[in-house]
Amino acid sequence: MSEEKAAKFKVRELCAGFGENEVLFSIDMDIPAAGVTALIGPSGCGKSTFIRCLNRMHEQIPIAHVSGSVLLDGEDIYGATVDAVLLRRVVGMVFQKPNPFPTMSIRENVLAGLKLTGRLSSANSDEVVERALQQAALWDEVKDRLDAPGIGLSGGQQQRLCIARTLAVQPDVILMDEPCSALDPIATARIEDLIRELKEHYTIVIVTHNMQQAARASDQTAFLLMGELVEMSPTNQLFTQPSDSRTEDYITGKFG
Repeated sequence: MSEEKAAKFKVRELCAGFGENEVLFSIDMDIPAAGVTALIGPSGCGKSTFIRCLNRMHEQIPIAHVSGSVLLDGEDIYGATVDAVLLRRVVGMVFQKPNPFPTMSIRENVLAGLKLTGRLSSANSDEVVERALQQAALWDEVKDRLDAPGIGLSGGQQQRLCIARTLAVQPDVILMDEPCSALDPIATARIEDLIRELKEHYTIVIVTHNMQQAARASDQTAFLLMGELVEMSPTNQLFTQPSDSRTEDYITGKFG
């Protein structure tokens, strides 16, 4: 029997919200290193807030609050000595709507994160661009027009460009918040194929409303409901033998 993967994140008693509105209630969750963890649940259950707590984007909202601990490789990311900007190098984020920088070329979009953090070297920039676009399965489609505007790509290509931008800074973790919700089925399939390829080298956490997508693309799935973690288990087990009746009701469409 294979050994259980070590936890990349250990989340303990995580509570988060906005002002007097509590969104997450004492979440305990271990997210294993490498592989894909999917978060499912109805709208407003706290999925996006949860992953924004994993790279401290939640706190960027002035009325946001968070308590509890989030250990990344054993270090509490909310510790006093942790630089949130440097943390986001290690824990990258891909958003629901593709967001390439509109005034930048494809090449400039890929290099934007490195430039922002002062780590861009002109000596190896071409190598970085090619590697990131290759990893994002976009190189063959754009290699002859790297100086064209990134905003001129199709929606699915724009999302893969945003993934390349994230990969260029060489993170350990990639957070994806509904990365396919704005894409057509063909583009969605490309992104899912890419996720399966990337999981060999990265820890991926994906928020999705699409339960079929969670079933296809993830190794384990967590079901959140009204800010609480109902259950978390290997994906096939959760969808075929859920341990909680609320999970079964959700995945069979009794509510949502």
